[in-house]
Amino acid sequence: MTKPVILTGDRTTGPLHLGHYAGSLRTRLRHQDDHDQYLLLADMQAMTDNAQEPAKVRRNVIEVALDYLAVGIDPTRTTICLQSHLPALAELSMLYLNFVTVARLERNPTIKDEIRARGFGRDIPAGFLCYPAAQAADITGFKATVVPVGEDQAPLIEQTNEIVRRINATAGSDVLPEAQAVIPKSGRLPGIDGRTKMSKSGGNAIPLSASPDAIRAAVKAMFTDPGHLRVEDPGRIEGNAVFTYLDAFDEEETALEELKAHYRRGGLGDGTIKKRLEEILQELIGPIRTRRKHYAEDLTYVIDVIRRGTERARERTETTRRDVVAALGLFQL
Repeated sequence: MTKPVILTGDRTTGPLHLGHYAGSLRTRLRHQDDHDQYLLLADMQAMTDNAQEPAKVRRNVIEVALDYLAVGIDPTRTTICLQSHLPALAELSMLYLNFVTVARLERNPTIKDEIRARGFGRDIPAGFLCYPAAQAADITGFKATVVPVGEDQAPLIEQTNEIVRRINATAGSDVLPEAQAVIPKSGRLPGIDGRTKMSKSGGNAIPLSASPDAIRAAVKAMFTDPGHLRVEDPGRIEGNAVFTYLDAFDEEETALEELKAHYRRGGLGDGTIKKRLEEILQELIGPIRTRRKHYAEDLTYVIDVIRRGTERARERTETTRRDVVAALGLFQL
């Protein structure tokens, strides 16, 4: 039987962090055998708000690829490919922009939030505003039906499906499939400050390559319950970043529920729950850090993985481009 197709990826703006791991990397690892999975190094999307720093975008192609390999992505089961070397995606992006309005792009909740967070005002880079159409091209270019994303990215999948329906209606046939967003149960991880999502640019993230000392310092600084001033005081679980992380990474569910109950009734200090979290994160990140160092010592192999994956992806996306052009009845030579 034909396997369902997954398309996912990351902007190459910096090394990946625990938010990426909880949000989509774990899902990608689970689906390497039962799906036809493509993993996009999204350097062109990274340029939408980093056009003045192309060296940063270029450098982080390798950094993100190292993180993929370090967490266990197997290039014989998952195709790792470079967005800027897939010309069919750029052509599909331009085509799709004719099937969406500026007003609809501006209404996209994800884009609105990101514009606000970056302080663009009305000086929005055109490439950034058109991000939903470009992502639609990425997803449909591989004819993906499954897209693992964080909850904040779900509106982009909705807009992709709107574009797909308009293309199919114009073509008079289902040339493109709709995609389903797969959102992890753990939801969005907050930053260690507890106030915003974990982000590379926000300085509140724990990288997947973090040293033992960096992990320890991050957990020590982590936001808990500001009203939990004494050990004997009852504490709040809701909004407590330490428990949000424990929900995401502690596999001993019964013990965790007992810990929560103890914290709620009082008598459990923040130091105790932070110690538990640190032990879990040290155990999780340690092997990833070791494997990353191993791959970083053989960049020729890493670049070859990207090159071979991109060649496979180029064939697939070019086939999709031809299918869409033919279905719409555009002139062909």
